[in-house]
Amino acid sequence: MTGIKRHFENVTVLGTGVLGSQIAYQTAYSGFPVTAWDISDERLDTAKNSLEQLAAIYEQEVDGAAGGPARAALARIDYTTDLAEAARYADLVIECVTEKLALKREVYVQLGRVAPQGTIFASNSSMLLPSELADSTGRPDRFLAMHFANQIWKHNTAEIMGHAGTDPDIYQAVVGFARQIGMEPIEVHKEQRGYVLNSLLTPWMDAAEYLLMDGVAEPATIDKTWRIASGMPQGPCEVMDMIGLATIYNVNTVSGNEKSRAAGAWLKQHYIDQGKLGRTSGEGFYKYTDQRATGEAG
Repeated sequence: MTGIKRHFENVTVLGTGVLGSQIAYQTAYSGFPVTAWDISDERLDTAKNSLEQLAAIYEQEVDGAAGGPARAALARIDYTTDLAEAARYADLVIECVTEKLALKREVYVQLGRVAPQGTIFASNSSMLLPSELADSTGRPDRFLAMHFANQIWKHNTAEIMGHAGTDPDIYQAVVGFARQIGMEPIEVHKEQRGYVLNSLLTPWMDAAEYLLMDGVAEPATIDKTWRIASGMPQGPCEVMDMIGLATIYNVNTVSGNEKSRAAGAWLKQHYIDQGKLGRTSGEGFYKYTDQRATGEAG
């Protein structure tokens, strides 16, 4: 693997939203120094609070005790709004910015100018294809996608998808890194919008949105029906609140399906524009207190 590190020493995560924070924390929990970057100090302050909450979750659900590895992980994370500083020592940059093609391209153009030539870039995009972003990175051979599932400590998949120009050794290096941070690498053999997970998940969530948009049923009714009939612990509206409705909207807009885009517009008008973004804002399809649903529709 000439010119490619077998073990990454420093990892940078761009974007500290729901998944960005989880990826940064899981990577630090696995022993890696991490730099978390975002566009403002306010966003980083929010991220620090999210990471404190993640440490508490890991103490309860992963470690089974307070202190120890979960608390130590926080000390491995540095924060910055300076992109050059964030990328300066990075062996791997994991990009988790908003799911908008133009925005991601802009970030990669800037990142490519300041990151060392040996740095590998990986996008956590859930719907965009690596080939749509590769040229903007300035290093298409060292670029691929690595998509994580929400609640990373429980749903520990990392979907790894290259494009025609991805160096096979780079691909395998990222597969190895995924294992090092406790993920199950899902090797995707060809470009597919939605990867594996969202190719399965998105139609399910779309169906719930269509029921809502067409006035067929309320969120609680949709979720109750699914839970009872399938035996699954959560319904689609509960899952969308957990993912974040802004993310759902962004996926709707790039899906290429006319009805899905219409559902996204409906979701924006009735929820997002009203400040109802899901669990993180305290209200989405449901209202939340201390991250628990009250049972009331949002």
